[in-house]
Amino acid sequence: MDKSRLLGQYQPEAIQDFRAVPRNLADEAGYFLEIQTLNAFERMFTAAQSAGVNLRIVSAIRSFERQKTIWENKWYGRTLTNGINLAEAHFSDTEKAERILLYSAMPGTSRHHWGSDFDLNSVEPEYFQSPEGLSVLSWLENHAREFGFARPYTPKNSTRPDGYEDEPWHWSYLPVSIPMLEQYLKLINYSDLQGFAGASLAASLRIIPRFVAGLSPDCLAATL
Repeated sequence: MDKSRLLGQYQPEAIQDFRAVPRNLADEAGYFLEIQTLNAFERMFTAAQSAGVNLRIVSAIRSFERQKTIWENKWYGRTLTNGINLAEAHFSDTEKAERILLYSAMPGTSRHHWGSDFDLNSVEPEYFQSPEGLSVLSWLENHAREFGFARPYTPKNSTRPDGYEDEPWHWSYLPVSIPMLEQYLKLINYSDLQGFAGASLAASLRIIPRFVAGLSPDCLAATL
């Protein structure tokens, strides 16, 4: 496995087994997924529609550069983080990173680099507390596994004490993501995580065991 694939250091359209997500499956054009993942999602999308549930991809593959933009926009205060401008707040760099890490990955550590993961319908927690969002989540929790999908970031508890906060929108295609995770944990070192603000904190924050591997048990099967 090429490290650049694991780290997101590529252009999605240049990867042979990535495909553009059809426009009817997404909220906008331009998304890519790994082809097995996309095929499985199309089957799940059709089944959900038959049950009266509307699924829409709102984020799919993100390159290292795209994740860097998301991360640094928060780091430098161009995007608020939980309503706070981190560039103006009196936080240490470690505190800034921890606040961003509630929901956003450091570049080079995101599962969105792999083509196996995507976000559905909304990335706002409030949506999944609405009647529509609760219906969508209930259907997914009952049926997504039939198509090979699971949630990496379930509510934290004794089986998932680390990692990002609960993300009901984030789903992963296990036949692709579990082998990718295995390769990531074998091949990627902290020296590979560089080229973005706060990169020097990756080791002290234990980003790989806490966040890359801070997953629900379903997404760790046969891995740890």
